[in-house]
Amino acid sequence: MFDQVNGLPVHALVLHAAVVFVPLLALASVVYAVVPRWRSRVGWAAALLAIAAPVTVWVAVESGEHLYDRLTKQGMKGPIIDLLTDHMGFGRMTLWFTVALAVATLVMVFFTLGRSGRGLPRPAEVVLAIVVVALAAVAGYYVFRTGDSGAHAVWGSGS
Repeated sequence: MFDQVNGLPVHALVLHAAVVFVPLLALASVVYAVVPRWRSRVGWAAALLAIAAPVTVWVAVESGEHLYDRLTKQGMKGPIIDLLTDHMGFGRMTLWFTVALAVATLVMVFFTLGRSGRGLPRPAEVVLAIVVVALAAVAGYYVFRTGDSGAHAVWGSGS
């Protein structure tokens, strides 16, 4: 399931969804957290992205591990293995921080959208907003590092 589709590595097909959905989740989450008057407009998008982004990152990580296993079984050796190991480490960190951001976003949306008797006290809302902004920054950082390290592994440093 995570190895190939019609001879193409699944990883190459799904990684772009993660590269798009994680930054979109980060952006939607930050807007939702810091601009309360826009919550009714972006709440649904933030909630959908909080589901889609971790799923796409998980599929990218799993398919990347299958690709790595296939390449090493075919005899890949040398410095590229170190690059791929770093890339995989960044990918796992991207997954964990994306899941954390998604959970924080869903909690915030659940407790603040519409405020139908389930609202958070203002100090709790502020703390949650700070957590969301911090997690968005870290998830964005790791998706960048993962993509950059993967590009260097595939295309080289360009020097």
